[in-house]
Amino acid sequence: MSSPAFGRVLDHVGAAVVAGDLPAGTRTSVEALVEQTLASRSIVREATRVLVALGLLTAGPRVGLVVQPAERWNLLDPHVVRWRLAGPDRAAQVRELTELRAAVEPVAARAAARRADTATRNRLRDLAAAFTDAPGEFARWDAALHEELLRAGGNPMVRTLGAVVALAVRDRADVPPRRLDVRLHADLAQAVADGDEGRAGDLVARIVRRTSGP
Repeated sequence: MSSPAFGRVLDHVGAAVVAGDLPAGTRTSVEALVEQTLASRSIVREATRVLVALGLLTAGPRVGLVVQPAERWNLLDPHVVRWRLAGPDRAAQVRELTELRAAVEPVAARAAARRADTATRNRLRDLAAAFTDAPGEFARWDAALHEELLRAGGNPMVRTLGAVVALAVRDRADVPPRRLDVRLHADLAQAVADGDEGRAGDLVARIVRRTSGP
């Protein structure tokens, strides 16, 4: 289900759990959420199924819906990442994303430089030429580059992090890029396209260090 009403209910309840407005241990029900959100029972039920799958809620026949503590959440799901970035836990989420990227992206960039096919190398050369310091355009090409790196490395487990990395990149879309940022990204795309594993890994590590912060 992907209707606007479904997305609204999912975001409303998910963000409330992540923000602590619905603390761990809170009991609620589909009926209570229907009343709160003014959405249909079928939409609320489907939204709660997703939240159960994400670990934010559990559901039982006699206890209803129970809010779960953060250690049970799927912290790599893009929904949860987005809700944390928008909530009071933002600083911790930014730090965790930076640490994750620092661990994964240099490895992915080196693998991409080693394994990318001809079509991917051509796309990366196009990306290298397309980078601009206009904030909106830079953020778009930035996200495209990092997703391409995670895909081109040929590791399906790493590739699943692409949506999370894209969220981290787009979260900084309003931060004006500096000329050095533009050059580093263009150089990274070119290094991977040229098959230069060492330079690709070093450049992406430097980029991630520069993008850390709230």
